[in-house]
Amino acid sequence: MMWGYGMDMGWWMWLWGPLLLIGIVVLVLLAVRLFPGGGSHGGAYGPPGPYGGKSRARQILDERFARGELTVDQYREQSRVLGEDH
Repeated sequence: MMWGYGMDMGWWMWLWGPLLLIGIVVLVLLAVRLFPGGGSHGGAYGPPGPYGGKSRARQILDERFARGELTVDQYREQSRVLGEDH
């Protein structure tokens, strides 16, 4: 019997394949979740937060209306253009 680099290493090599595959899948999943725009919380709506999943354009529109930069009619028109009517 050879201990080390002989024929007995075959079973060990079969274990490395699945472990390597699992490691790659885990890294891809982590990359998708960590980078903006990836995963189910990314994209135009961003991660859940104080705005409840509104798009960034809608957040800016709401902020401008709250500061008094827009009239009610301007707010409604721009909201309609964004396709996010209330």
